[in-house]
Amino acid sequence: MTYEVKSLNEECGVFGIWGHPQAAQVTYFGLHSLQHRGQEGAGILTNDAGKLIRHRDTGLISEVFKNPANLEKLTGQAAIGHVRYATAGEASIDNIQPFHFKFYDMEFGLAHNGNLTNTKTLKKELEHNGAIFSSSSDTEILAHLIRRSHNPSFMGKVKEALNTVKGGFAYLLMMEDKLIAALDPNGFRPLSIGKMANGAIVVSSETCAFEVVGAEWIRDVKPGEVVIIDNSGIQYDTYTTDTQLAICSMEYIYFARPDSNIHGVNVHTARKRMGAQLAREFKHEADIVVGVPNSSLSAAMGFAEESGLPNEMGLIKNQYTQRTFIQPTQELREQGVRMKLSAVSGVVKGKRVVMIDDSIVRGTTSRRIVQLLKEAGATEVHVAIGSPPLKYPCFYGIDIQTRRELIAANHSVEETRQIIGADSLTYLSIDGLIDSIGLETDAPNGGLCVAYFDGKYPTPLYDYEEEYRRSLDEKVSFY
Repeated sequence: MTYEVKSLNEECGVFGIWGHPQAAQVTYFGLHSLQHRGQEGAGILTNDAGKLIRHRDTGLISEVFKNPANLEKLTGQAAIGHVRYATAGEASIDNIQPFHFKFYDMEFGLAHNGNLTNTKTLKKELEHNGAIFSSSSDTEILAHLIRRSHNPSFMGKVKEALNTVKGGFAYLLMMEDKLIAALDPNGFRPLSIGKMANGAIVVSSETCAFEVVGAEWIRDVKPGEVVIIDNSGIQYDTYTTDTQLAICSMEYIYFARPDSNIHGVNVHTARKRMGAQLAREFKHEADIVVGVPNSSLSAAMGFAEESGLPNEMGLIKNQYTQRTFIQPTQELREQGVRMKLSAVSGVVKGKRVVMIDDSIVRGTTSRRIVQLLKEAGATEVHVAIGSPPLKYPCFYGIDIQTRRELIAANHSVEETRQIIGADSLTYLSIDGLIDSIGLETDAPNGGLCVAYFDGKYPTPLYDYEEEYRRSLDEKVSFY
């Protein structure tokens, strides 16, 4: 998230609206509420009676539209917007979405959250057949597939393209006369539909945006579903029936805002249950519970309630520091921790502290926070993590695509404990995670993707398969 320094980042957030006289302004507020999903760039594309207008740039949404004229020029009653963190493709303006494609017979805008796993294969085939790419983003592939399809109907072309791309994706496609939303067959990334008081239909990566713009949730987009929104209303269709829910468990653990609901489960509530289950699995004596701001505070509440220990504010976050998570070196990441967090000596001094965090990636952040607490006078620091050990990469939209980055993939729990300097280290079990989230489904793993923890991916890895197999034989020392 914007205030974290773990280097664990979501790729994107998307927002769309149809049927509102101030579509661009509503989209701006919607994207602002999704800012935690991407801070490298943002853009909005509007539809003014069939004419598509776009503005995009690098930076936060407030920076991209700092000049009011950039928003005022985006006229029309429909829009799609995007906030970006680069997983696939370079962090340049050419890759900032929404993309705008103009052809002799039509034009459309496209925004995408996720990551395709057969990008290299498709791009090679398309370029061999004459396609020219204007970006290095995998999002552009869908546009080429749509245009090159021989299906006689446009929706037929879209469905054919959606069945060709593989991996995790939530697409918003703005046409001259309709807005199309589509979700991958496993529903890796969240996507929801809402309705405003004036009848406008909105689509968002997270339901927290609905509260901001005054929309009421209708329902989530289902895996393998394509939703068509136009002046006649909403039409639900499917492009495949070969579906199986496997929503990214990291959405509940870390990425999504606490006030969002994903498949009927409130994120804050799920995190509290994770914390409570973590307390049941915790085996050490302690005096106080301290959550690492901000995404771990819900789990800390649950841990404290279950354990009966007081939940104290032993760590303070500086709200006004730079976005250090994008810093490329370990030294700068450690400096980022010192800038963003400080321990409260008056709270932790002389106490055995349970430090609650949502995950450990490299271990750099955890090591520094443990050190902060001990320097502030904590007699013991027991680290309790509200998720299982991150041992395997993600290929569906999180920027961890090699095991070399993950401390738990290269060190045992005891070795990791020693590296971060904790008196104990406890991870939430996979079963505990699944039970805590508690989706109502018969799908494997409770409808969650937990491949980052057990290495069992719900889909083939396609272009990543060989690279991933090689990484399993790697043994990397972090220090």
